[in-house]
Amino acid sequence: MHATRKLWTWLAVICALSFGVLLWVGSEIYLSAPPIPQQVVSKDGKVLYTREQIKQGQEAWLAAGGQQLGTVWGHGSYLAPDWSADWLHREALALLDVRAQQQYQLPFAKLDTAKQAALQAVLKQEMRANTYDAASETLQVSAERSEAMAQVAAHYSGLFGSDDKLDKLREQYAMQKGSVPDASDLQALTGFFFWSAWSATTDRPGVDGVSYTSNWPHEPLTGNTPTAATGIWSVASVILLIAAIAAMVLRHAAAKEEDDPEPPKADPLFSLKPTPSMRATRKYFYVVIGLILAQIGMGVITAHYAVEGQSFFGIPLADVLPFTISRTIHTQFAVLWIATAWLATGLYIAPAISGYEPPLQKLGVNLLFYALLFIVVGSTATGWLGTLQHKGSEFSFWLGNQGLEFTSMGRVWQILLFVGLLFWVTLLGRGLMPALRRPSESRGLIAMVFLAAMCIGAFYATSLTWGRHTHYALIEYWRWWLVHLWVEGFFEVFATAVIALLFTRLGLIRAATANTAIIAETIVFLFGGILGTLHHLYFTGTPTFVIAIGGMFSALEVVPLSLVGLEAWKNYQRSRSARWVQTYRWPVLCFIAVGFWNTVGAGLLGFSINTPIALYYMQGLNMTAAHGHAALFGVYGMLGIGLMLFCLRGLSSRMAWSDGWLAAMFWLMNIGLAMMVFMSLVPAGVYQAAASISKGMWFARSPEVVHSPFMESLVWLRVPGDVVFALGAVCLAIFALRLLTGGRKPQTSDALAGQATKTGV
Repeated sequence: MHATRKLWTWLAVICALSFGVLLWVGSEIYLSAPPIPQQVVSKDGKVLYTREQIKQGQEAWLAAGGQQLGTVWGHGSYLAPDWSADWLHREALALLDVRAQQQYQLPFAKLDTAKQAALQAVLKQEMRANTYDAASETLQVSAERSEAMAQVAAHYSGLFGSDDKLDKLREQYAMQKGSVPDASDLQALTGFFFWSAWSATTDRPGVDGVSYTSNWPHEPLTGNTPTAATGIWSVASVILLIAAIAAMVLRHAAAKEEDDPEPPKADPLFSLKPTPSMRATRKYFYVVIGLILAQIGMGVITAHYAVEGQSFFGIPLADVLPFTISRTIHTQFAVLWIATAWLATGLYIAPAISGYEPPLQKLGVNLLFYALLFIVVGSTATGWLGTLQHKGSEFSFWLGNQGLEFTSMGRVWQILLFVGLLFWVTLLGRGLMPALRRPSESRGLIAMVFLAAMCIGAFYATSLTWGRHTHYALIEYWRWWLVHLWVEGFFEVFATAVIALLFTRLGLIRAATANTAIIAETIVFLFGGILGTLHHLYFTGTPTFVIAIGGMFSALEVVPLSLVGLEAWKNYQRSRSARWVQTYRWPVLCFIAVGFWNTVGAGLLGFSINTPIALYYMQGLNMTAAHGHAALFGVYGMLGIGLMLFCLRGLSSRMAWSDGWLAAMFWLMNIGLAMMVFMSLVPAGVYQAAASISKGMWFARSPEVVHSPFMESLVWLRVPGDVVFALGAVCLAIFALRLLTGGRKPQTSDALAGQATKTGV
């Protein structure tokens, strides 16, 4: 008990210090973020943009699809360009042409090498010079640059407007004509894109050769190349990773782990009778399966838009379901179904653990279900309507699609979801409270489950921290609090503690051992994970020290994954420790798959892009998508399915349980995911990375690369993996329907369970 108290103390200290540093970083981002000028003026005194227009342009872009329609500073979708990189390259080329015509009466491309080099040197000097005057809050540009900016602005006005000449380009970007129908919004949009590109290439005050985004994106024309800090901290993070893994392996080898206990003779949960509130959770899991199927369908449509930008096998589907909507639903439903599975698991296990059914608990579980269903349907419908009918930025922010990846629902829906999560924590606490008060070896595990649940509820409040006019750098800071800490942090702690608790209840691991192990694992995970959030923020207008902190701590995030394969092997051995355990074979195998994808998706693919130098060239490319698919479904999705199956085991007739359908589901989904990632997304990411390194980020995201025969062939190579994966989901749905209908005959594992219970095997 003394050792456990020390671990709890260490956990509290690490969390307090880490969040203190993270909040301090936020204050520094607020103070040193790229300034938004009161006016952008040319030397002849013409006002090009105002601060209000730049902010309005940010809102117009988010309302038009935002991070579902290309990226800014590398965050968003991968089909349309990164608008900051694209503007920067187009402006540089336009300015070279303006000066070439001015000095030599020829286009830049027709000049000899010496004249081109001279103009490029002047270009680099002009683009990097910081002409923002803090006293007057005015940014002044040359008359020639003003002319170049006007040419680029005309291109974007036509692209986001209705210029028929750009129809082909819009199709390649999977954009709709008239994405920004309001003329004032169109002008403001170009101001926001200009500001994002200016921030990316002009030097920080007092620092030569380092822009506000630490020289991201790679653009040789303007001298945007990796900074020294980017390279140094990448090397340092790799050294730290190797040293930390070596230390963990040595520590594990030196530690004497207690053997697992002798498993019980029969299933301890075989005679568990679900309470009314436990039975009420079953409908949650059927909604989870429905959301999985819908998410897969939207994923297929979204991927196909990379070939046909405005149609689906010739059907003009984009007229009613454009790319921005299908991708929003695809990403949003992924988070929603995984979260719903975990929330329902918490509501199911609380009475099972405590042996207590609080008054009106079933009513609360039902109310929460219909509230969550209302939020899912309502936010999806209003997001769809707002985007399709161009209802403007105010509607998008409050009710529609905010245009932010993984947290796109309007503010009203976010508030309702926050209230719903707090209600869930209350229901969970009511169910767990007797077990928390009762002294037992499992109390520490139960406390970890409840604390993680409280953090899940409380930390969703970070989705309410930004407003319509918040600086884009701060929006990204708070968004990653939500996406990284909420989804990748406390949900994982919650799920890991629940799995340990389930194994303890089955008698497969000792409660005291699990107690200590979970606290220790949480310490190791959060020590790297909290400040590892900053690896998402290297190049989003943050101070340069973010690269150092984020690079080092994101390396530590990978360290606990070095032994995750060993834990998966132990779980496999536990699944074979007694004949009755075979009844839980597929939930346990889902947990084992989590270990595999943690190593491959979160570890291997995650660290391949997390070092500053790697992310400098690959941020916003398909390597990010490869990591995202492997980690989000492989880790969190398989966790959700495993927990769901464990709960359904106790909620359904064992005569209806079909291991055959579950076996098909498990292998098809995991093999399909591997095919999707390694046959399509990884090769596409490597191909784009080569383009980014050789010519620049603008080129890696250009139609020349994205719609090259090689890249489009890789899109088609997703089809086999997508089909295999989708068939696995269909098998899961059929399995669930059999549970409703009662099935036809008992399966092998059910017979074994009954035999084990009767004979005491």
